[in-house]
Amino acid sequence: MRLFRNDLAILIKRLLIVYVLLFLCRILFYAMNTDSLGAIVFAEIPGLVRGSFIFDTISVLYVNSLFIFLSLIPFRFRAHSLYQRVLKWLFLVVNSIVIILNLADSIYFHYAKKRFTSDEFHFTGNDNNWVLIGKFTAENWYVVIIGILLISGMARAYRKIKYHPFRIRNNYVYYPVNTAILAIAVLLCIGGIRGGFTRAVRPLALGNATQYAPSPQKAAMILSNPFCIIRTLGSSRIEVPAYFTKEELEKIFTPYHYPDESTYDLGKRNVIIFTLESFSSEHSAFLNPELYTEHETNTPFLDSLMASGYVFMDAYANGRKSIDALPSILTSIPSYKKPFALLPQSLGNVKGLPALLSEEGYYTSFFCGSQRNSMGFAAFASLSGIENIYMREDYEKIYGSSDFDGAWGIWDEPFLRYMAETVSGFQQPFMASVFTLTSHHPFQVPDRYKNLLGEGRTKIHKPVRYTELAIRGFFEYAKGEPWYQNSIFVFVADHVSSEIFAEKTKTPTGNSSIIMFIYTPDNAIIDKDRNVAQQMDIMPTLLGLTGYDKPYFAFGRDVFNEPERMPNTTNYINESFQFINDSVVIFSDGSAILSAFEKSDTLQIKDLKNPVDPQQKKAERYLKAILQQYYTHVNEMNYTVPNNQ
Repeated sequence: MRLFRNDLAILIKRLLIVYVLLFLCRILFYAMNTDSLGAIVFAEIPGLVRGSFIFDTISVLYVNSLFIFLSLIPFRFRAHSLYQRVLKWLFLVVNSIVIILNLADSIYFHYAKKRFTSDEFHFTGNDNNWVLIGKFTAENWYVVIIGILLISGMARAYRKIKYHPFRIRNNYVYYPVNTAILAIAVLLCIGGIRGGFTRAVRPLALGNATQYAPSPQKAAMILSNPFCIIRTLGSSRIEVPAYFTKEELEKIFTPYHYPDESTYDLGKRNVIIFTLESFSSEHSAFLNPELYTEHETNTPFLDSLMASGYVFMDAYANGRKSIDALPSILTSIPSYKKPFALLPQSLGNVKGLPALLSEEGYYTSFFCGSQRNSMGFAAFASLSGIENIYMREDYEKIYGSSDFDGAWGIWDEPFLRYMAETVSGFQQPFMASVFTLTSHHPFQVPDRYKNLLGEGRTKIHKPVRYTELAIRGFFEYAKGEPWYQNSIFVFVADHVSSEIFAEKTKTPTGNSSIIMFIYTPDNAIIDKDRNVAQQMDIMPTLLGLTGYDKPYFAFGRDVFNEPERMPNTTNYINESFQFINDSVVIFSDGSAILSAFEKSDTLQIKDLKNPVDPQQKKAERYLKAILQQYYTHVNEMNYTVPNNQ
């Protein structure tokens, strides 16, 4: 029938334009993120193409559902020229947004190592959004030009697909035929969006991309937007896995801690935590001497502190973004598919490190040079139990706005000086936590340092050296203060930098490896701890060091006093769960192991996935226990030890 052949064929041709555009966007995405995604060999192409087509189909059908419906609506007015012009503009506007989202993903992935999802909408409340968007646009001007060319090409291609209606005069034929065509199209769209037609098929989620990818990091290539945004909207509903019975679960892993006498009880010392923006392990020659020539490092001052401190030589971040770090560090709670701090369930009963220390008589504070409503830092600091918050507004009340860096907040050097002066007025014991800013995109330093710090190997190394200089200045001031000798200093990165150079840092595991160590001015604890450690270990370890002896809730372990707990790290990266212990690294979708590597295989060359391997089975069992505990407590909105235990 000519009508069926014509109308449906025109619609399919128009939708194929979007497939071609997404294919071109994916090429750019790969070209801009080759270091993170890795080289593609010929044998991997069929799986990548198949997966890309499936996920692109979902994106195309999601955003063009109204266009499809209006193109096939069973009424005669659809052939009118005005109606066709409306359809054209609907198609162009909607799919221009698709192009913009996927081009923006090419840039965003470089920094966040994840596709843009609904999680990122929490940034929309930041007052400096337009400044940052302007900087990103200026830096990636060629992507803007590519976007203009693609949108122009889409409009031209659409115009070339002419609409020539064929009329059926008999209404008894016209309406049933067109209604049937529309019904078939709706059924096909439902199947395409779900990823299949059978009852056994669940709507595809982001993690399904790993089924078509040769490695976890390449799963990001398969995904496309707006699928990633739509699939993560309204994701606050928690599904609690039931891998084990309650009795089995408690024997494998429990977040309940019942401290005994501490091996290293240093007393009620002041606690000062530096959360360092993007301080990857690879920045430090102390941690990675093989990466640097003699006397070369980006962190000379921190390296000197490490030499006389307690250093976690194999430490990892529990998340990919800054907002993931605060829950891990301050409350020992991880973030997996969605940042814990952004879940409605995070508003449950939380007793983090600040709250517990406050009960012990500590004055608790949080410092960050960003605006108070920026990134959700102040909100989560308050949730964790911190009572006093000092941010950009507080700094500028005293010193004015001349030290604003133009993007994120106050430069690290003046802000850390402000922090040092402020804590000197605190009554001891106190806990002070600070989140540094400068070592972040757009990787700028104050003008007076631009020619003094050297370029380093990546764009971030100069800002890292500047933040290091700021920390050195903090210590120079602090050494003259009475609280200094009675303090425990903790240094931990929030996540790995987007700018990397070492081959081992390009794997998902290496891309979680961070600087983390403890320093006491009296050298009370000095060692190189080579066990796997994570950000979530900070809270239990500090409680042990300060002699805290009451039950508490934490997903990490006290590295000095809980040898029965397995040293491990968990995080969610490239749409899969990663579990690291001292012998093996596994990636899982929550149901089964997707890939596995020996811990010593730092380049993750040889996938040794084996369902009966005892080390892998042990790691998977422990990971599942952690996940079940996490989602159980998130669902219950309770992060404390029950009174009856």
